[in-house]
Amino acid sequence: MSQATDGEALVRRRVQENMAVQQALLADGQLVGLLARIAEDMTAALRAGRKILLFGNGGSAADAQHIAAEFVGRYRLERRGLPALALTVNTSSLTAIGNDYSFDLVFTRQLEALGSSGDVAVGISTSGNAANVVAAVETARRRGMLTVGFTGRSGGKLAMAADRCVRVPSDETPRIQESHILIGHILSEIVESALFGG
Repeated sequence: MSQATDGEALVRRRVQENMAVQQALLADGQLVGLLARIAEDMTAALRAGRKILLFGNGGSAADAQHIAAEFVGRYRLERRGLPALALTVNTSSLTAIGNDYSFDLVFTRQLEALGSSGDVAVGISTSGNAANVVAAVETARRRGMLTVGFTGRSGGKLAMAADRCVRVPSDETPRIQESHILIGHILSEIVESALFGG
């Protein structure tokens, strides 16, 4: 009986923590405006025939894949696929670059090969300090891509490297990751509606 009670208490506590972060995000007018601006940037890039490139480590790698899939497949509307790539999915490239060069360059080398001026590069790091994400964002910026960072409250080094940095108002990795997916969904919906009608 006490185990069920403890489990129920944990469920309630984590849901309440998530809700508190989302309420803080909603209350931050600058952050809401920044998300709308990033959606406009993505829409403009896609209209111009450019693409979105996403990358991160661990759970953020999965988030990059998830968000890319929303663009390539669909979010809510039936429409043509949109060009978005997660740089985390080619294991041969990741392991070859990591082995031959350095793990810090696994995204940088791919951006050099696949990225073009006018593309949007999205680096995801809960701490904002993942060396390979920061290095890739710096490379993307030098190559004329619009750079976006998804981080936690501090922003880390990514906040300084990216043109736009979305800092989720939390220091807890799980809550930050949950918010990154919410943000990815919101961006997908705005872009999809702008390009194909709501």
